[in-house]
Amino acid sequence: MVKRNIVVEKGRYLPPFRREVELVERKGLGHPDSLIDGIMEEISRELSKNYLNEFGRILHHNVDKGQICGGGTDVEFGGGIFTKPIFILLSGRATSEFEGKQIPVQHIAIETAKKYLGSVVHNLDVPADVEIESRISTGSAELAGLLSESKAVPLANDTSFGTGFAPFDDVEKTVLNVEKYLNSDGYKSAHPEVGEDIKVMGLRQDNQIRLTVAVALISKYVEGIDQYVEHKERIKNDILTLSGKITDMEVDVSVNTADDIEKKSVYITLTGTSAEMGDDGSVGRGNRVNGLITPFRGMSLEAAAGKNPVNHVGKIYSVLATMMASEIAEEHEEIEDITITLLSQIGKPIDQPSVASAMIITKKEKDFEVIQDKVRYSMDKSLEEITEITNRIVFGKIPVF
Repeated sequence: MVKRNIVVEKGRYLPPFRREVELVERKGLGHPDSLIDGIMEEISRELSKNYLNEFGRILHHNVDKGQICGGGTDVEFGGGIFTKPIFILLSGRATSEFEGKQIPVQHIAIETAKKYLGSVVHNLDVPADVEIESRISTGSAELAGLLSESKAVPLANDTSFGTGFAPFDDVEKTVLNVEKYLNSDGYKSAHPEVGEDIKVMGLRQDNQIRLTVAVALISKYVEGIDQYVEHKERIKNDILTLSGKITDMEVDVSVNTADDIEKKSVYITLTGTSAEMGDDGSVGRGNRVNGLITPFRGMSLEAAAGKNPVNHVGKIYSVLATMMASEIAEEHEEIEDITITLLSQIGKPIDQPSVASAMIITKKEKDFEVIQDKVRYSMDKSLEEITEITNRIVFGKIPVF
């Protein structure tokens, strides 16, 4: 019987939804930071599948370093051309030889990056307008050794922490769902002029939510400035309609606020992503594993995308803490807010963190005593089942950005 260091305490903090001001951000799938997160995470998944098929186990890799260097375009209403290709550098570490067999790491990485880009940015001609170089190399023997240990529970490859919270408040739900709505297949089918590079910034001050939304419109679907203004106004109204289904607060929406309509200087792109015209992207600069950037919450700065899903606690603990918080909050309606933080120690089993901390605010003071032991039990059970997370990540059941 494993005895884990689990601490469940009353939260003595002021949750963001009780403060006068709250900020929440989401970078959409076509934002350069999200694009490189998606590319590197997909490479990790494809490497993991290859390792499983060839050797029956996932070998050491951490492909959590990558960079998009923005290209150049000359865009006008109705179309445009590339003047400089987008350049993508794939970096990190991966096992390229095992038991005398070679693993085509570079080929897997480059082909996966091409396929992912084409699946997300639908108006990007990847073969013609993107250059991809892989500099993924062999990893540290010491860290690879931690992963290769034949133990039922992997050993942590780092001393690191992951944190998660629940439930989402109105601002968080609104910001998350606005981006997902604008980037949904249904919305894109109805409105192909809306590109994938969408960023939503939410500010709540008292009981008013102000959304500033950047939406890259696609030039070939916009004939002129009047049509651009029409599209922009429709997007604003669509966001307001959706927001009204999520929150009772007053919502104000601004779209593409840098536009100068009189000078016809507006946010149109050739492909639907700002990566085409000089905007760069780096792994880990975007959304956390819950899909949001929440500076008023407990938040790890770990770049989860691309890290191995077996023993890299910067990834696994971030995912697990978020899942724990969500499941516990859903199970116990007495909980108003819960923040869970897990800390690892390098070389120790990942199911035995140095500490697993839960801070809870209940709707009524007396509720905490009722649920304290139940929360501790739930956390213990989740840690006991931690290895199940690996397959769920590898096969795309759990998002990490």
